Amino acid sequence: MVRRQQSADRAVRPKLRSPGHPKYQRHVETAFWAEIAKGLRAEQAAAVIGVAPAVATRWYRQAGGMRPFVPRLPSGQYLSFPEREEIALLNAQGRGVREIARDVGRDPGTISRELRRNAATRGGRLDYRASVAQWKADLAARRPKTAKLVVNPLLHAYVQERLSGQISTPDGETIAGPEIGRWTGRNKPHRQDRAWVQAWSPEQIANRISVDFPDDESMRISHEAIYQALYIQDRGALKRELILCLRTGRALRAPRARSRRKTWAHVTPEALISERPAEVEDRAVPGHWEGDLIIGLERSAIGTVVERSTRFTMLIHLPREEGYRHKHTIKNGPALAGYGAITMKNALTTAMSTLPQQLARSLTWDRGKEMSAHLQFKVETGIPVFFADPHSPWQCGTNENTNGLLRQYFPKGTDLSRWSTEEVEAVAHALNTRPRKTLGWKTPAEAFAEQLRSAQQAGVATTG
Repeated sequence: MVRRQQSADRAVRPKLRSPGHPKYQRHVETAFWAEIAKGLRAEQAAAVIGVAPAVATRWYRQAGGMRPFVPRLPSGQYLSFPEREEIALLNAQGRGVREIARDVGRDPGTISRELRRNAATRGGRLDYRASVAQWKADLAARRPKTAKLVVNPLLHAYVQERLSGQISTPDGETIAGPEIGRWTGRNKPHRQDRAWVQAWSPEQIANRISVDFPDDESMRISHEAIYQALYIQDRGALKRELILCLRTGRALRAPRARSRRKTWAHVTPEALISERPAEVEDRAVPGHWEGDLIIGLERSAIGTVVERSTRFTMLIHLPREEGYRHKHTIKNGPALAGYGAITMKNALTTAMSTLPQQLARSLTWDRGKEMSAHLQFKVETGIPVFFADPHSPWQCGTNENTNGLLRQYFPKGTDLSRWSTEEVEAVAHALNTRPRKTLGWKTPAEAFAEQLRSAQQAGVATTG
């Protein structure tokens, strides 16, 4: 009996640091990272799962913006948090180990070890509380795998050299580059010098290393492991400031879904392309347009609006406003380059107000600030405006293709403001009378005229 008691006493865990606030249950953190993966910010995810914004922000920053390894939810083999709450309640009532075991449905030895191992030891006595017990059990259940870059110095040196190694001339002379300040823990400096380093991307490193060490299987690493070593503090393999060697220079990694959901200052959530009607995709329903600008020299521009089903093109003449680059220009006054938000709204309203309702159902634009007045445009014309995702030109592919054709008439690096309204309309007419393979060799003007006649006949039939 004495030997068994000594073994039981040795089962008591050593003192651990204070957990502070009782740890949130594992499924709460799992739900938090699931919301982050959807593109929500930490504060928004905190509101969804019901934790304090400061807690959620701390989770996100400590993990470097990357979802940490979260063990699977406990199976029936191990005690769950509700079971620990039941044990704590029965123990506080003075129940014996065997009685608690019968009520919980566990072996008495399991209950005895639980009360000894996971009890709070503050004050020099064993005080069993469910939250502390769950925290200790989670710590003991961790099986951290040592990072490959920690145990392999040669691999660590290879990766670090490709990330932050100095550049040199073809003759081997090292070039120091500009002087830079101390890293502040935030993103790359805005409009300031950055270090001149090798700056290989993790993907380039991961794929090149197998070429440089074809026979050494220990010299292998994935690009994701390099990102984790940079962004997750607990990995302890690479210094955090090396993130400045990445092209983006982000201090925290942003989920890919966030860039799709991110609304810019002038883009409201209901104007995202994900909210656009599904009928737009197959081009079967006419009246859905795509718009953009072609930019010329000295902030000159021409607006392009293309109908998705017929490829009919309208060009918006955008001459510079009076007073452009004049010495008496009003500070913080309206944009005078020709494609300011109000100028763009007025010109676009004039062009599209002539269309029947059946041929003016929606307009899709890129993220340009020239459409900042899209809500006023919708009020005046009744046409809703949707904005494509950032860096996603394929979402306005019809317009992108049309702009490529227009560059034959309006090359890059030329002043587009020199052309009059009549000249711009002549170019649009040339495009609209050119046969297209995708239209069965009809011209866009012919296809649009057919849609226009159908819309007029439908309007007459409805009136009659």
